[in-house]
Amino acid sequence: MARDKDNIALSDEHNTRGIELADRGWLDEAIKEFKKAIDLDPNSAHAHDNLATVYAEKKLFREALGEYLTALKLEPESATAHYNLACFLSTHAGEMAVEEYKEAIELDPEYPDAHLNLGLTYADQGRVEEAMRELQTAIELDSQDAFPRHELAALMMDEGDYRSAITQLKEVVRLEPDNFEAQLDLGICYAQKGFYAEAERAYERARALNAEDLLLNYNLSALYALWGRPKDAVQYLRAALAADRQKVMGWLSTDPMFDALKGDPDFDALF
Repeated sequence: MARDKDNIALSDEHNTRGIELADRGWLDEAIKEFKKAIDLDPNSAHAHDNLATVYAEKKLFREALGEYLTALKLEPESATAHYNLACFLSTHAGEMAVEEYKEAIELDPEYPDAHLNLGLTYADQGRVEEAMRELQTAIELDSQDAFPRHELAALMMDEGDYRSAITQLKEVVRLEPDNFEAQLDLGICYAQKGFYAEAERAYERARALNAEDLLLNYNLSALYALWGRPKDAVQYLRAALAADRQKVMGWLSTDPMFDALKGDPDFDALF
């Protein structure tokens, strides 16, 4: 059906009025104007787009996404429509995910995956305490799932709480003995706490799973440097350098764990 010219003109008037109201911060009034514009001309892509922008500002993300998609459906060849949708997603996708996960949890408080993914989203946003709380809830709801425990341990490591991370990682490797990353992280935590023999055992279990791993060899070298075993430290550092010399040299430039090796002829010979 052809668009009625009179309705289009009236629609444009309401759309212009909505823009003026939105610019003044009168968002609810702007929404009413954009809706009037759409009622008069449902195929007005720019009215849908403007309504979406106001919805996003009011944090009505689901409604905003619907309007952006409608605008894009009406004008699929519009670069502006694609751009506006991309801007919305890049700015608000995380916030929208949080709101949807919270909605899922409100509907089903014992939904472990919702708590898990809400925790991961919070972690991505730097909201560490909230992330830990949600990951802990996910663990309580499904104690046999190693993944949320490992993610919680990773956050604890980032916060320098290696003792608490060890508790979680020990349970992860009990549930998944062949989890290379968990064995490696457990070794790192033990080394940070000065439990060198325990760190060595964890690293050896990791070596049985992937002896060529760059991070493993680097951390084994760091362990032996701290432990006063320079020959072992040089052996594993040589393997790490062989895997990626540029990356390892960058790490070494700011890593105090190797200070004790400076001046050792075998260590110096590596460079």
